[in-house]
Amino acid sequence: MPTDIVQFIRDATVVDTHEHMLKESAWVDAGSRDVLEDLFRNYVVADLASAGAPLEAIDRLLDGADTDVAGRWAGVAEAWQHTRLTGYGEAVTLAARNLYGIDEIGPDAALAAQAKLEGFRGKGQRYHLLHNLAGLDHIQTDDKEITCLPDSSGPEFFLYDISWIGFVWRGVDWAEIAADTGVTVTNLTTLREAMEAIFAKHGPHAIAVKTQHAYDRTLRWEPRSDADAERALDVILREGFDVDEVTRLCFGDWCLARAVELAGRYNLPVKIHTGYYAGHGKMFVDRIRAGHLCPLLVTYPETRFVLMHIAYPYTEEVIAMAKHFPNAWADLCWAWSINPEASGRFVRSFIHAAPANKLFAFGGDTTFPTTAYAYALQMREHLARSLQAEVDVGTLTEAEAITFAQCVLHDNQMNCFDVEATKRTNRDAALVPNSSRTPPR
Repeated sequence: MPTDIVQFIRDATVVDTHEHMLKESAWVDAGSRDVLEDLFRNYVVADLASAGAPLEAIDRLLDGADTDVAGRWAGVAEAWQHTRLTGYGEAVTLAARNLYGIDEIGPDAALAAQAKLEGFRGKGQRYHLLHNLAGLDHIQTDDKEITCLPDSSGPEFFLYDISWIGFVWRGVDWAEIAADTGVTVTNLTTLREAMEAIFAKHGPHAIAVKTQHAYDRTLRWEPRSDADAERALDVILREGFDVDEVTRLCFGDWCLARAVELAGRYNLPVKIHTGYYAGHGKMFVDRIRAGHLCPLLVTYPETRFVLMHIAYPYTEEVIAMAKHFPNAWADLCWAWSINPEASGRFVRSFIHAAPANKLFAFGGDTTFPTTAYAYALQMREHLARSLQAEVDVGTLTEAEAITFAQCVLHDNQMNCFDVEATKRTNRDAALVPNSSRTPPR
């Protein structure tokens, strides 16, 4: 029989602070084609590759149009045995068991469960999986777009970030910026105007601003003068974004600062990817530390910063920043599947170091609702285990553990993000026929 804290966490309503969730039409019309694809088209493929599975075998595993299910499975079966106990592997097992009734993954079991997947791919099932089965209050999605329009399939449930990664490093389409804002960027003045227009148009509908530039450059930030940024922009407008690193770093730092200023003005937290990379064979650990962002937090004390993924493996650094900076929050999004044991230790360390209102417990960081459901189950199990351990050794009473769980699962997020206002704005916009801010149906 579960203890009170375990039962509370199993039943609690959770705020999901980070997904890359497919839109309704993409999930219904072009989502997972078969059960193997649905179970494995996520982060676990990186562990399969690290374990030695050939890339062509992984590609074939994910080809749901290939009806030779046994052949597809044979290419990764050995690697799966080596990865099934990792956090990624555990999440696959949870999805197989709880969504498809599969205790041992294999071709026969996957074929037998196909009808269940087809049911999950129905209209409205994305919301059902996330809200009703996973127990989520809402999800916050980075769809890697600057535009932030109400989602007609659930304007109060599917909330979106303004993506700023293009400005910070990867590049933007200046024609798209002009079409969206009515501002043609020709110099730093018009760039400022375009940025302000983006926030004026999309800020009221957004839940946050998001960037994941640690994949491409250092997180280290420094202030840049307008004069230096003007010179960098001039080069970029002439030559495109494939310019020297010094120019791109200057321009990216300046653009990040402008987003931070505008986010503060529009009451939007700024989410920044810290720590571990998705994929395999390309991580540079010297540039992913959250501590590189300290000058940014010092310079903009009125803007709220969300340090995503607990900067694994630099987890204690994030705890120190959440403890020290009033404008910093730590987010366990994705971390539970990267390393659930390390995430559990992080929670226990955080309890005794940083204020309880500075931590968010969950974000799946997924594209499929079935995967997000499994990651939510995984988080609930490991968070319950961590807090139960604190109760068992006597450092928390059960009542204190439940209070802490309520904070990190729901209340902290509702206090940091302006959730109710965003829901209300998106609901009202979605009710206006032919509104320019209502997405096409």
